[in-house]
Amino acid sequence: MLTVGNKFPAFKLQGVNSDNELVEVSVEENYEPLKKDWSVIYFYPKDFSPLCPTEIAAMDKLIDEATVIGISGDNEFCKLAWKNDNSLIGDINHSLAADTGLCLSNELGIVNVEAGVCYRATFVIDEQRTIQHVSVNALDTGRNADEVLRTLQALKAGGPTGCSWTKGDEFVA
Repeated sequence: MLTVGNKFPAFKLQGVNSDNELVEVSVEENYEPLKKDWSVIYFYPKDFSPLCPTEIAAMDKLIDEATVIGISGDNEFCKLAWKNDNSLIGDINHSLAADTGLCLSNELGIVNVEAGVCYRATFVIDEQRTIQHVSVNALDTGRNADEVLRTLQALKAGGPTGCSWTKGDEFVA
């Protein structure tokens, strides 16, 4: 599995943007962040599942701090239909991308082979595409977007941050 210090792979995937339009979602080899210097790229197992929308909707908390992209192995048409069908995610402000064939997920080392889906993995990458944080949850365990946000803000702060550090706190001396 790729981890902290590794380069996040460049990719081009089909997906759905915040306006529910079919688009290409990418992180290029010569990465130029879409909105922010930092990005949060998170993976979830399947569209049309009951647990995933709770995470996807919560990840919108991060959009003021980072470019946010959600990815699963289902295709872009499935994502569009799901967004049109599910009120929790219909109006999210970040893109969902289709890792059809799980090529990117395999490259990252986050595929549950038995289930044929990617794990609930979260990557925080900086402006150089360097992974600064990675976490992986079991398929039945949702993530806490508030903790992802806290971790992102701590990484961006650029100093030693304690376990319960929040934005505006002093660094650990």
